[in-house]
Amino acid sequence: MSFFAGCGGLDLGFLGGFNWHGESFRRLPFDVVTALDNNEQAIATYNRNIPGNHGAVVDLAKVLTSSLAPADVLIGGFPCQDFSSCGPKRGLESDRGQLFRVLSRYMKKHKPKIVVAENVPHLARMSGGTVIETILKSFEGTGYKFAVWDLFAPDFGVPQRRSRLFFIGVRNDIVESYGFPVKPVPKFANQHRSIDWAIDDLIPIKDDSIPNQSQYFKASKAKRGNGQGDEKNRCGEPSYTIRANAKSRVHFHHKLPRRLTVRECARLQTFPDTFTFEHSATSSVMQIGNAVPPILGHAVASSIAKFMKSISTITKTGAA
Repeated sequence: MSFFAGCGGLDLGFLGGFNWHGESFRRLPFDVVTALDNNEQAIATYNRNIPGNHGAVVDLAKVLTSSLAPADVLIGGFPCQDFSSCGPKRGLESDRGQLFRVLSRYMKKHKPKIVVAENVPHLARMSGGTVIETILKSFEGTGYKFAVWDLFAPDFGVPQRRSRLFFIGVRNDIVESYGFPVKPVPKFANQHRSIDWAIDDLIPIKDDSIPNQSQYFKASKAKRGNGQGDEKNRCGEPSYTIRANAKSRVHFHHKLPRRLTVRECARLQTFPDTFTFEHSATSSVMQIGNAVPPILGHAVASSIAKFMKSISTITKTGAA
């Protein structure tokens, strides 16, 4: 079962069986049950690219938990805008900031074996740590033990400076008998992939022979001090974080005098080139920026799959 599925970055990571930039990511023993999000265009992208037509447009704030199917695994990147250092920072004071409780309600009703929730690192620093304490109290109060993995995406092969918190929950009765999943090993900790390594092959391509490569905003850099558009990515380093704001300053190319294309943003987020975005550049970049990089999701999912195999409980596991 997947909540706040967006265009499917975390779900693709859990499913596996995809290729990105010449590298294969093995199929994992998870199947999609249902993927829910309130963004119609994101769900259209999800269903176009992830087989099974499992994506559905649903307002999770209003859905009855009892109407949802049970699953062994619950995943969800609950909305991060009010927890982000770049957002309004309203935290738990907004309706959107309370949406993590949708996960708690599902856990209380359906008792999945494993829960994987995702959000931004700034959440842990808000209000002196009381915000993350409130979230963990809500999660653990439904009968789970949780650990928080703070993962730096370049350490796992993502050519983009992006850090994320993963809330990993295991039902108490399973913890007592089998322990806990092991945090994934950062195989690229001392050899981060750079933006030029990831997208320089796209430079000569001006059309959509590789999908979405022709789409980009033709805005120039803003004047110094405006706070938007006055920086560009640097060769030899991972890119800046791909943000959901399509006109943010971090979307400038490292060599060319233009913003990054939709495909370049998707490549830096580790979506396969076969994963296509059919909406406007604004909508597509928003979907890409809101997503979990699939290969980072795959690293987390691989640890979860290994743990579930060790306890011999994989039947038809609902990963999304």
